[in-house]
Amino acid sequence: METFRQRLRFGRKEEDVKLRKRKSLLYIIEDHDAHRNDVLRVAAFSVTFRMINCFLVQTSFVPDEYWQSLEVAHHMVFNYGHLTWEWKAGIRGFTYPLFFAFIYKLLHFLNCDSVYLLIWLPRVSQALLAAFADVKFFFLIRTLEGEQVAKWTFFCHLCSWFTWFCCTRTLTNSMEATITCLALSYFPLPASKTHSSKKYLILVALVIIVRPTALIIWLPLLIYHFWQEENKLRLVSHYYIPIGASAVVISSTIDCIFYEKWTFVQFNFLKFNVFHGIADFYGSHPWHWYFTQGFVVIIGPHLPLFLHGCSLAFRRYRILLVAIAWTIGVYSLLPHKEFRFIYPVLPLCMIFCGLSMAHMRAWRPAAASVLLVTNLLIALYTGLIHQRGALDVMHHLQTLCHVSEQPQPDILFLMPCHSTPFYSHIHCPLRMSFLECQPNLGEGAYVDKADRFYNDPLHWLRASFPQKLSHPTHLVLFDVLEKEISPFLQEDNFTKTTEMFHTHFPSGRVGRSIFIYERH
Repeated sequence: METFRQRLRFGRKEEDVKLRKRKSLLYIIEDHDAHRNDVLRVAAFSVTFRMINCFLVQTSFVPDEYWQSLEVAHHMVFNYGHLTWEWKAGIRGFTYPLFFAFIYKLLHFLNCDSVYLLIWLPRVSQALLAAFADVKFFFLIRTLEGEQVAKWTFFCHLCSWFTWFCCTRTLTNSMEATITCLALSYFPLPASKTHSSKKYLILVALVIIVRPTALIIWLPLLIYHFWQEENKLRLVSHYYIPIGASAVVISSTIDCIFYEKWTFVQFNFLKFNVFHGIADFYGSHPWHWYFTQGFVVIIGPHLPLFLHGCSLAFRRYRILLVAIAWTIGVYSLLPHKEFRFIYPVLPLCMIFCGLSMAHMRAWRPAAASVLLVTNLLIALYTGLIHQRGALDVMHHLQTLCHVSEQPQPDILFLMPCHSTPFYSHIHCPLRMSFLECQPNLGEGAYVDKADRFYNDPLHWLRASFPQKLSHPTHLVLFDVLEKEISPFLQEDNFTKTTEMFHTHFPSGRVGRSIFIYERH
């Protein structure tokens, strides 16, 4: 009898164990399904948001957006286009333009290489990458801080006007910020459950290939990882050295193929821009510019939240604050400064902004409303209105590709160099020229073509085109130049045919409107 009872109890225990296993398996499946649904919802929202973002940015920002990416890719695939002096001096790498060249080559192969697709598909690709980075960023914060902080950090990140303005552009800085955000999701932050040394170091190597100065923001993070790692020898021998060496070999091979000679781009970039100070040619600012203007502008209305978040999580995310301060400090030592250079620190800043928002109670609705409205107004203005003439004028000039009359169009841009895109936004071999501004590469008393023109525009035009037959058929210029060259325009029968708005804030050689003059 006792044996029977023991067997019965043993059987019940077995059933209980099996039941618990089934329940735990069911919970795992349910958790997995819930996580998958969360990922799909966040991904669908991010893709939709960034696609809207992409098509609502219709203005120009800086010349590199076209001249160091799309123009190079167009030249690689279609064998015409203008390569700036950087590509002749070997200080730019072909890896980033190669990404767009693949898109162009595919469109050409499918006979779908319309100018509309050549302009927008690279932007759409950049937007999709930015959306992917957004998703990874959200789930990183959720693993670190929980659902509440993740939602508010994501809200702050998507509200950022400067991220909206930049992330879908074909700038190396945009790709740098996107890859940095992706790499951060695998970086060994405190309490991170998605850490992968291999994945984040591959992404870091890639971003340094795209833009060598990305090493600045990642240097303190790499040192932190090394310091925290227990098996330092394995980290160096299995990850740092193999991944770094592979990146150098692959990028150098790509550059050697397209330069058709041995070219070490990273060294050339450092030599020209830092040791020889070539970057100073494009302007210089005081050392404090990033602290007093640059960082304040790009973080915008988020600044109070960032400062509050720093006070809340100074100890927990000290390494991120070190990376932000280090990056801004190093760039402050360089004379040439631009807003876009420190753009990659923004995702790091958003973590502190999200912590601040999550910590608020009574003031949260008001803070969220102010943040949303102010950023939205700035984003829509800079994305749809400010400096849009540079793109509108190229859309207008593209119609000249279909002109069959003689003489064939000959367009001269009398503007500060690289004010507009070029063949990547025309996609036909029209004759076009502009005022080049190559820096002094050791030619003694050197004055670039643009400066020679602006020293005396009327004299330059008359000396450059002494005979009417050699004159261009179209002139593109800012309104501030019109009065100064009006005698030349009248003498040579140029008539203003188009006027396009450019900016409400004209300065120096850049005017409020762009004029197109045509010779009759």
